[in-house]
Amino acid sequence: MPTNTATQLAKQIETRILILRGQRIILDADLSALYGVTTKRLNEQVKRNNERFPADFMFQLTTVEKQEVVANCDHLSSLKFSRTNPYAFTEHGAIMAASVLNTAHAIEVSVLVVRTFVKLRQMLAAHKDLRHKLLELERKVDDHDGAIRNLITAIHQLMEAPTIPQKPPIGFAPWSEESENMTNEL
Repeated sequence: MPTNTATQLAKQIETRILILRGQRIILDADLSALYGVTTKRLNEQVKRNNERFPADFMFQLTTVEKQEVVANCDHLSSLKFSRTNPYAFTEHGAIMAASVLNTAHAIEVSVLVVRTFVKLRQMLAAHKDLRHKLLELERKVDDHDGAIRNLITAIHQLMEAPTIPQKPPIGFAPWSEESENMTNEL
């Protein structure tokens, strides 16, 4: 397979991988198109080799999930009128589907499918690391904000003119009227 075609196919695979039930999956219609067979043929081979596809390799969508996928993915609008719900293949299920189809093209494409799943897994791990670092930075900034506020408050207090308390003058002072009234009352 030429490199340019492989790159285009890898990009096409990336757009076809969905997250459903907490797993990255690819639907039978997309997988059959990638492998160069009809969806009917793919599903026939899967049913003939049912023991190779446990629940963690493949599952059938519910009607609600099918409606959600059709609403969110323009390229799957033809599934809207399908009487049966599509099958979803996990990474391992997609590889197993290539092995039961046993065509040269399916085997070549399965390698690209695996690489794409691995690439997505690495990207998600990188996003988790980036998210963790961002949260750590936010915590540091919050700590620094509090310290800066305290520093600014202290600077404002230093900038204010100090209030000097009035001290009584030292020495003898003339009697005030109040003090004279007090001595007269005694």
